Amino acid sequence: MSSNNTIPRQDFINRRNRFMKKIGDGNIAILVSGEEIIRNGDVYYPFRQNSSFHYLTGFPEPSSVAVFVPGSSKPYTLFVRKHDPVMETWVGPRIGLRKAISRYDANQTFDIDELSSELPKLIKKSDSVWYSIGTNSTIDQLVTNQIAERRDGRQRGGSPLNAVRDPQEIIDSLRVIKSNNEVNALQEAINITAAGLANIEQLDKPGRTEYEVQAILESEYRRLGSVRDGFPSIVAAGNNSCTLHYTANRARIKNGDLLLLDTGAEWDLYSADVSRTYPANGKFTSAQKDVYEVVLSAQQTAIESVRPGTTFYEPHHAAVRVLIDGLKDLKVLKGTNKSIEKSFLYRPFYMHGTSHWLGLDVHDAGNYSDPNQTPVTLKAGMVLTIEPGLYFPKNIEGVPKELKGIGIRIEDDVLVTKTSRRNLSAAIPSNIDEISD
Repeated sequence: MSSNNTIPRQDFINRRNRFMKKIGDGNIAILVSGEEIIRNGDVYYPFRQNSSFHYLTGFPEPSSVAVFVPGSSKPYTLFVRKHDPVMETWVGPRIGLRKAISRYDANQTFDIDELSSELPKLIKKSDSVWYSIGTNSTIDQLVTNQIAERRDGRQRGGSPLNAVRDPQEIIDSLRVIKSNNEVNALQEAINITAAGLANIEQLDKPGRTEYEVQAILESEYRRLGSVRDGFPSIVAAGNNSCTLHYTANRARIKNGDLLLLDTGAEWDLYSADVSRTYPANGKFTSAQKDVYEVVLSAQQTAIESVRPGTTFYEPHHAAVRVLIDGLKDLKVLKGTNKSIEKSFLYRPFYMHGTSHWLGLDVHDAGNYSDPNQTPVTLKAGMVLTIEPGLYFPKNIEGVPKELKGIGIRIEDDVLVTKTSRRNLSAAIPSNIDEISD
C-alpha cells in the first residue's frame, strides 16, 4: 500500500468490512482524500495522505474519493485521477483506474472528473449519508442537492434522506484499537527513532546548534527508511526546554544546558513519539538531577498504572501525585498533597496532560471520555503516550534560583495488552546512569 508495506491488503479489507457493518445496509459513506497544497509558484508542500482515508483504503494519492455502499453488489467505489502521460513526464506515473481495482481492491472506479455525475447516482439509492460536511465543497453541494431533490420528491412518492451523519466517530472508534500489524508499524517507527536518539546521546553537544542536532537526528530516520517525521522535531536547549512546542531549533547549545528532544519517525504513516532530556555535557548539575529523578519517577509510576480496565486519565493522576511530592521536596510548593492537587497549584510547572493516543497521527483518533464525561476505559490494543514533565522557565517567580531554566520531559509509547502493558520504547535509555557520564 504505502512504500513500506507493513499493513497487508487484507487488513484494509477487514477495516472496510467492519466500517460498512457499522454504517449498515442501505446507507452510503463518503470519504475524501487529502489534497496537494501549493506552497508558492508551482511548488507544493510534501503530500501526506489523510489518515482516516488511508486507514480504510490504503490509497496514497490526492484528489481521490472513496464511497461505501454496504449491501450493494459493488460496495466499494474509488474516484481517482486517471493515467496522464503528460503529468507522468513531470512528476511520475499515477495509479490510475485499473490499478485502483487490481492493487487496492475497489469494486469499481471512476475518473475523479466524473464525481459530479456519478456520485448522485450512488446517493439516490441510499437511506442515509455518512459524510463529514465541510470536507469538500463539491461533495457538500452534491449532498445538499440530494437532500433538496429527495425532499421535493416526497410529493411524488419518493423517500427523503433519513439523515446526514459524520462517519468520523465510527472511524475513530476503529482506529483506537490497534491490530498486531499496526503495533508492528509503530514499533518500527519507534526503533528508527531509537537509532536517531542513540546518535544524539553519544554526541558532544555543547557548542553545536539545535538545528545541527536535528539534522543528525532526522538524517538517521531517512537513512533507515522513514520518509518523513510524525511531527516537527523539538530540539530545545537550556531555557528553550520550558517551551512545550518549541520548534525554532536555532539556538546554540551551551555547556551546562539540558537538551530536551521530543521526536518521532514515521513508518508506513504510523508515528513514534518519544521524549528524552540529556545533560549536554554529559553531567547533570545537582538541581538538574533532582528534577530529573522526580520526572522519571512520575513517568515510571504512570506507566505502571496502565492496564486494561483502568481509565485513560489514571496515568495522569498517578504522575501528578508523584510530581506534587517532588515539587514539595524541591521547595517549590507547600501544603497538603490533596489541597495542591485540588487547587491545581502544580500547573505552573506541569501544565499539560500525561497521555494521548498514538497511531496514524501523533495525537491519534479516539475519544478520551464519553458524552457524559466518563473517562474511556483502557482496552487491549490501545496505544498511548506517557509523558510527564516539569518546567521552570527563567522568568518564573517563587522557585529556587538553581531550578530556573530547567525543563525536563520524558516520554514513552505504551501498548495496553490483554493483562498488562508493554512499553514499546523501553529500549531507549532514560535512567540517569544510562544517559550521563
